[in-house]
Amino acid sequence: MGNKNKLEDPEKKSVSSPWSRPTPLQQRSTTFPGHRSTPLWIFLFVFILYLLYSANILVLERHEECPTAVDSSTEEHIRMLTNISSTNNINDNDNDDNDNDDDDDDKFFPFDEEDEEQMKIEPLLPLKSQRYDTELKHIVFGIAGSSNLWSKRKEYIKLWWRPKETRGAVWLDKKVYVKRNEGLPPIRISGDTSKFKYHNRQGQRSALRISRVVSETLRLGMKDVRWLVMGDDDTVFMVENVVRVLSKYDHRQFYYIGSSSESHVQNIYFSYAMAYGGGGFAISYPLAQELEKMQDRCIQRYPGLYGSDDRIQACMAELGVPLTREPGFHQYDVYGDLLGLLGAHPVTPLLSLHHLDVVEPIFPRMTRVKALQRLFQAVRLDSSSIMQQSICYDKKRYWSISVSWGYVVQILRGVLSPRELEMPTRTFLNWYRRADYTAYAFNTRPVTKHPCQKPFVFYMGNTRYDRGKKKTISTYFRDKSRHPYCRWKMSSPDKIESIIVLKKIDPHRWQRSPRRDCCRVLPSHKPSTLYISVGSCRGAEIGDLDQ
Repeated sequence: MGNKNKLEDPEKKSVSSPWSRPTPLQQRSTTFPGHRSTPLWIFLFVFILYLLYSANILVLERHEECPTAVDSSTEEHIRMLTNISSTNNINDNDNDDNDNDDDDDDKFFPFDEEDEEQMKIEPLLPLKSQRYDTELKHIVFGIAGSSNLWSKRKEYIKLWWRPKETRGAVWLDKKVYVKRNEGLPPIRISGDTSKFKYHNRQGQRSALRISRVVSETLRLGMKDVRWLVMGDDDTVFMVENVVRVLSKYDHRQFYYIGSSSESHVQNIYFSYAMAYGGGGFAISYPLAQELEKMQDRCIQRYPGLYGSDDRIQACMAELGVPLTREPGFHQYDVYGDLLGLLGAHPVTPLLSLHHLDVVEPIFPRMTRVKALQRLFQAVRLDSSSIMQQSICYDKKRYWSISVSWGYVVQILRGVLSPRELEMPTRTFLNWYRRADYTAYAFNTRPVTKHPCQKPFVFYMGNTRYDRGKKKTISTYFRDKSRHPYCRWKMSSPDKIESIIVLKKIDPHRWQRSPRRDCCRVLPSHKPSTLYISVGSCRGAEIGDLDQ
């Protein structure tokens, strides 16, 4: 059987093998195969050539049409740019006419024309399109206070509260004496929290009361509310900047907006994901509604937490809403002098200041309230630019100059890079009163010990708006602190007694991409006075001595 199979298999394979001999029928079907199929191949070849030829004509026709379309759009774009340019020229001519009326002022500021030329910005950056029409009337402030400190802390609230404009309430633990027409928010008494558990031995039960300020403010039932902003009675808000920042966000969504502490240790102990309540934080109205529904149950689950803001964050975690960071909210968990921090403020709107009873007055030799009143002179003129840093250099005298508008100007001998100047100097101690540079949540630089590199500090004395020049004119006076003897053979800033800073108001600066301002040293007709122009940088302008 096996041999039979072996004999049959080759025969079967031989039929299909290309090497086997074909049968007569196969011979008739396969003899001269190309003879009959040649016309078919010729037809296919001609047809393919025709298709290729037709496609090429279509491509050429489209290439001929494209330049016409591009030319028309280009002409439209050029026409649009021409119209914009002509409009700018008309505006410049109008400004020139106005400037002719100010010849008397030009005698006092002979450098004004040069300043105008330097301040031209080409092209202007486009404004961000996605913004919401949030106004101050859409924001409600909930302020947590203490009856024991009310007589002192209310002076801070008077600085920023605007009667008949701002809305909200101060929440106290018990009633206090209130004068009529004192320019303060309505006072409310917080609800009883005795039913809530509190097990933290280092904290105080008042944290429970303060954590419920959000919900209690919501229950006031105010209409047309988009945002609830929380803060302490020693928190000072820049309300116009708060409006600017919140306008970036969709108030119909869930937002929990704030900032961390300046203390790295505090953030580790509590949470980097927490908005610190003293610096202030904002909650969108829909999120506040959801928080109000569950907050009492939520805080019962966290009796071991220390404060009010970590309880808020715990409830936010349960709702699944993360912290949206806005570094302009300042907790200021530091001691000492804020010169290093405020003199190099980050490129972001200043939203709040906190712990004003702990730090030194921001202007020396003044009370804390008087110092803040002086600061608010500049805030009322140009709140969007308050504390914004600009850097420039005096090329002739080799000075480095840092301007924190509305607050301070610092002059240093020699050339320090912008990278160094925008880094805060450690004029302060951390929350545990230690001079430890690793204790901060941001980069700092030490206070120099070299006698020739100690900065000359000029604090703002007054500021006003010049309608003729359409600029703010601020005067900064040198601090009378004694400077050590310097052996460097170079010009000393100790001959400068005052600095005059000119700046155009720019309310839309935060609708463009963030960028530090630029400053320019201007010619001076007084050896004891330095003139500086501050404004938006133009193009690729940088602050260095090679310009």
